[in-house]
Amino acid sequence: MIKFTDSHEWIKVEGNRATVGITEKAARELGEVVYVELPQVGKEVRAGAPVVILESTKAATDIYSPVSGEIVEVNQKLVDFIEPINQSPEQEGWLFKIHLSNPKELNLLHDKK
Repeated sequence: MIKFTDSHEWIKVEGNRATVGITEKAARELGEVVYVELPQVGKEVRAGAPVVILESTKAATDIYSPVSGEIVEVNQKLVDFIEPINQSPEQEGWLFKIHLSNPKELNLLHDKK
């Protein structure tokens, strides 16, 4: 199942874990992303809280967690090679994986971009 936020993050849910990234629309609006600051694995986050910072040639932008939970993995490849965010934000450019602490929060998200 894939859901979307008003601020153009996507979340792909598999059981109690989910992968989070930005939509293609968000990537286009940001322009070329040149730097990413990823969260620490093990960090507890709340839905709607800023988790990632993306810097583009236009601006720096906070990326928010669509759900509450614990960060269980980050896309470490992006630190050395940022291009997947620019070229494939909804696949290889994913940002982090989270263990859901409140799956009911998914009901507040959208089914379409």
